[in-house]
Amino acid sequence: MDALSTIRKIVPEIAELLERRHTVLQNVYFMQPVGHRALAARLKWPERMVRKEIEFLKDAGLLVSTAGGMEVGEHGEEVLFSLKEIIRNLHGLSDMEKALAARLGLKHVLIVPGDSDEDEAVKKEIARATARFLAETLRDGDVLAVTGGTTLAEVARSFPSSGQERDLTVVPARGGLGEEVELQANTVAASLAQRLGGRHRLLHVPDDLGEEARSTIASEPKIRELIELIRSARVLLHGVGPADDMARRRAMPEEDMQMLKERKAVGEAFGYYFDREGRIVYTTSSVGMRFEDLKDVELVVVVGGGHSKAEAALAVLSSQLQDVYITDEGAAKGMLRRLGVQV
Repeated sequence: MDALSTIRKIVPEIAELLERRHTVLQNVYFMQPVGHRALAARLKWPERMVRKEIEFLKDAGLLVSTAGGMEVGEHGEEVLFSLKEIIRNLHGLSDMEKALAARLGLKHVLIVPGDSDEDEAVKKEIARATARFLAETLRDGDVLAVTGGTTLAEVARSFPSSGQERDLTVVPARGGLGEEVELQANTVAASLAQRLGGRHRLLHVPDDLGEEARSTIASEPKIRELIELIRSARVLLHGVGPADDMARRRAMPEEDMQMLKERKAVGEAFGYYFDREGRIVYTTSSVGMRFEDLKDVELVVVVGGGHSKAEAALAVLSSQLQDVYITDEGAAKGMLRRLGVQV
């Protein structure tokens, strides 16, 4: 029995108190400077509880008051980062990572504590974990292909600007969705390249083209050369989402939405829709990376969290063409329950 388990036997309330104060520190860190009311609204806690925890953390020298609101002090940052492994052990995340990796045939699973559906700070932690993983994984000469979406946009923002040039090329994996510019794959690719000190190439081709238009565009020499570059990527970073959510983002016609329901689509990844068994039941007719290309990509990294994405992630990862999954506790628990693993 480790020291933490022993302490919990004697002081069972220590886990709840530790997590509560960790949550306050983490959210102040990502929102700073922030006031009591804004923090209480973000956490959906009574303001009195938030004030009580903030006063304790201030007295401990972990938070400081500024004209704009509360901020995490230098000592607070040290404590916050040193708490990571303690919180992981508290939640049994290492065992969950091993169980998911074994059941889904993945090389590596990384789970951050919490549920991003309930706490926005958890999505930022997923993004930071992904940024750290990429920083350790990318090599000079690499081509990195990325998709768009809220999580990938957050990953790009999580990278500190390197200030040094690197021999890296970042490209969008496929043509763009009709969504906010900052969430499009082109934008994510450009932002990541800038922060990594590398180059980027953009694919100015809309998603959901007709077959004839797609073939015509794909045959253009410059587009064809870019598609070949995209398909040569050593690393692919893509998100995952529920099929119905992604269909709405694509503004699919009602008859296509109904078709997805009839085919029991539950998950989506870069234009491919999957059923619960990991079978592709529909694909958009964009250009760029195809799902069959994944077998030639050395490292396929999937990112996405929140309990609402559990079924979608399980469907996509059941295709057995991914290598690494970075997620949160909410999604991981939901996936393991669906796999019949007790958590």
